[in-house]
Amino acid sequence: MGRGGSGGGGGGGYEAVDDPDGYFGEVVAAHYDDTSADMFAAEAVDPVVDLIAGLADGPGGDARALEFGVGTGRIALPLARRGVPVHGIDMSRAMVERMRAKPGGEDIGVTIGDFATSRVDGPGFAVAYLVFNTINNLTTQDAQVDCFRNAAAHLVPGGRFVIEVGVPDLRRLPPGQNAVPVRVGATRLGFDTYDVATQGMRSHHMMVVDGRPVYWSLPFRYVWPAELDLMARLAGMRLRDRWAGWKGEPFTNDSTTHVSVWEKV
Repeated sequence: MGRGGSGGGGGGGYEAVDDPDGYFGEVVAAHYDDTSADMFAAEAVDPVVDLIAGLADGPGGDARALEFGVGTGRIALPLARRGVPVHGIDMSRAMVERMRAKPGGEDIGVTIGDFATSRVDGPGFAVAYLVFNTINNLTTQDAQVDCFRNAAAHLVPGGRFVIEVGVPDLRRLPPGQNAVPVRVGATRLGFDTYDVATQGMRSHHMMVVDGRPVYWSLPFRYVWPAELDLMARLAGMRLRDRWAGWKGEPFTNDSTTHVSVWEKV
């Protein structure tokens, strides 16, 4: 994952904004794979790996891939098993340590740092990618613009930058309301709060672990598809494709997510 500080545990939450791991420190990392278990299923992972592997085997025949926010290796590990060399950038040592403990995790090169600005030495990459809403972890427009520029700086000419992110769900906000539930279950609750004036949002999570309540809260900045296209233009890239999902579903007015591919000019 990207920037921020870790959440809190016990009966309430805290924000360790000075945590070097950002908002994805030990408290979040300890439960991340379990709380996102559906995203680790083959039906969620395989289409992502298929698309990125195809893009990696592109410009110049260089199959190297760069993941911004490599986390616990949800995509990097199966992509590497497909024969694509993967390097990741991530601020959270706690998340990366969990990837390292998995089979093949030691073989993934990782640069610890902010993926909006951290640089990886060596030849350029055929594809850079940023999935599962991670662009929103950059909580200012300037940081998101920097991310596009950083991606372009790492790509070979003709290389591709891929982002998967939700379409802002503001149609679910009636006048006077700023909260939207995203998960309601017996052992876990989640809801997002929005500040429409600043494009700020915050994701709140509450779950029961070993009979004890755990709460953490993460800040985000939501971003519109057209805004991302402008960021790409500022970085010297142009939109090549936009779908509603990893299987190439058409992007429409009712799409809740999009997978967008920009090409370095």
